[in-house]
Amino acid sequence: MKFLKDIRSDINAYFERDPAAKSILEIVICYPGFHATTFHKVSHWLWLKELFLVARIISQIGRFFTGIEIHPGAKIGKRFVIDHGAGVVIGETAEIGDDVTIYHGVTLGGTTWNKGKRHPTISNNVVIGTGAKILGNIKIGENVRIGANSVVVRDVPDHSTVVGIPGKIVTDQTKDIKGILDHHELPDPEGNAIKILLEKLIFIEEESKRLAKIHNETKEEILKKYDIDIDTLNKVSKTFKNEN
Repeated sequence: MKFLKDIRSDINAYFERDPAAKSILEIVICYPGFHATTFHKVSHWLWLKELFLVARIISQIGRFFTGIEIHPGAKIGKRFVIDHGAGVVIGETAEIGDDVTIYHGVTLGGTTWNKGKRHPTISNNVVIGTGAKILGNIKIGENVRIGANSVVVRDVPDHSTVVGIPGKIVTDQTKDIKGILDHHELPDPEGNAIKILLEKLIFIEEESKRLAKIHNETKEEILKKYDIDIDTLNKVSKTFKNEN
């Protein structure tokens, strides 16, 4: 029976991706993510049969017991894992591929009140970190990692890592990530940009001192020749030195 086969496949996925899983019985009884996807299998089947009200009632029962809201119209692939799960919301026209993992607080939401496709499409082997928001009719490519609390509003190509608000693509992966999301290793694009900017300002300050010595002028006179705001440079340099 396909339903039972899918259930078994889901259980195996939890064993593969959650080191805390100890037994089949533990997953069946104690894992709200597993409960939510099982409720969804039933509600989605009813939705396809156009028993919309009954489907919504089943999904609301699942939400009540798990704290996870999955609209019965959402299309979900095989081996979908919701880790912890509290606060997860998946909208009506969302589509999720195979072997996707999401953590608690994730939203796959819409950005319009118009009918039709308005929620994201998540491809295979995607990992979505805690609290991330994927909004609108966008596509997340295969083997993508989305960092915790990122807000993604544009398409993301395959084999990418996305972090920040709004989400920025910071790396292109050349290999299958296989569900791994090491948050401590994710790049900080804004922090890196600020660091580079400050390093350039420090370089300007040091170079101005060197030129002042060569030309027997003050640093301020050298900076003035190049239309550099001395006060701003001093404030930024002071801030950088204090933070380090």
